[in-house]
Amino acid sequence: MWVSHAHPAALHAMHDPANASWYVCEETWFVGLDALSNDVRGAVGGSEALSGAAVKAARDRFGWPDLHPAQVSGVFPGYPRPREGETDAAFGYRRVRFAAHVDGVLGVGTPKRRFVKEPHLFILGIGLQAGSAPLTVWEGSHAVMSGAFQEALSNSIGPLAEVDVTEAYVAARKICFETCPRRKVPLEPGEAVLLHPMLLHGVAPWAGGHGARIVAYFRPTTPDVATWLQLA
Repeated sequence: MWVSHAHPAALHAMHDPANASWYVCEETWFVGLDALSNDVRGAVGGSEALSGAAVKAARDRFGWPDLHPAQVSGVFPGYPRPREGETDAAFGYRRVRFAAHVDGVLGVGTPKRRFVKEPHLFILGIGLQAGSAPLTVWEGSHAVMSGAFQEALSNSIGPLAEVDVTEAYVAARKICFETCPRRKVPLEPGEAVLLHPMLLHGVAPWAGGHGARIVAYFRPTTPDVATWLQLA
């Protein structure tokens, strides 16, 4: 079983001193980007290649490239606490809106402006250890967000990754908060969830219990922003 190999590999990554900088929010979140020691097939620690219904769905809907080392996202009791350098407004957004975001739309500069710097093909999450603070999504938000990105980028001149989408992003996000149901997605070990790359999602605050909630996330990137827009 894939999880029986991936879980100890994830724990090893979380305890590796080389990964200490991935502990943020006063050590209540292990970000763990590219921390899992899987190969391009998703195999880890002697396991078979990654497979299952979610993998098939990703392959059928988005395609299936060589995989990057997965993120190991570990959340601990007390989350969220302020992240280093985080403003009061940003921390409030983390607490109240669960730091809801579209992956790959990155903030640059001060004040932050948003650009599609890391467009993803899909987001595949696999539970490794159950706990509180589940993944949270805004159901149907991918349609709202993709429409906003299409409008903001479709008539742009020059590289799409250099187009400022801040206003479109913030306005669309507000619409999602007002119109899209918020759904928590707790994952037991071995359970998987496949997200559209433009789906608005975040992490709920810790609500009780001990230990850690650990999820492995695969987020392969697209060749460019134009390809990403076609996924809508």
